[in-house]
Amino acid sequence: MVQKCRELLVKYREIIVYLIVGVMTTIVSWAAAYVGKLVLDTDISWQNLVTNTFSSAVGVLFSYPLNRKWVFKSTNPKIMREFLEFASSCVSTLLLDIVVMWVTVNIISMNYWIAKIFISSVLVTISNYILRKVFIFNKKKNQQ
Repeated sequence: MVQKCRELLVKYREIIVYLIVGVMTTIVSWAAAYVGKLVLDTDISWQNLVTNTFSSAVGVLFSYPLNRKWVFKSTNPKIMREFLEFASSCVSTLLLDIVVMWVTVNIISMNYWIAKIFISSVLVTISNYILRKVFIFNKKKNQQ
C-alpha cells in the first residue's frame, strides 16, 4: 500500500505540486483582491476590472518563480523570455477571469466571492496549467 502511494506521488508529482503552488498563489491573489475590494467598489464594472487586474498581477509575480523551480523544474537559461511568456499566458487567463467575473457579477448579479472561488478560479487554474505545460515550460521546446 505504501509503495503504491509512493508510485502515485511520483507519477503525479507535477500536478500535485502545481496544485499546492496554485493554492498558495490563489491565497496571495485573493488577499490582493480583498485589499482591492477595501478600496474599490467591485459592483462598478471598471473598479471590478481594476481589482481583478491588480490581484492577477500580484499572483503572476508570486507564482512564476515557484512554477519555474518547483513545478516544472525549468532549466531554461532564457529566464526573461520565459517570464514574458509566462506573463503573456497569464494575460490570456486574466482576460478569461475578467469576462467570467464581469458576466457573473455585473450581468447575472452573482456574489463576487462565489463567482471568484467556484467559477473563475477553477477555469483559470485549468487553463493556466495547460498553457504552462504546453507552451512555457515545455522541455522539448526549450531545448531547441
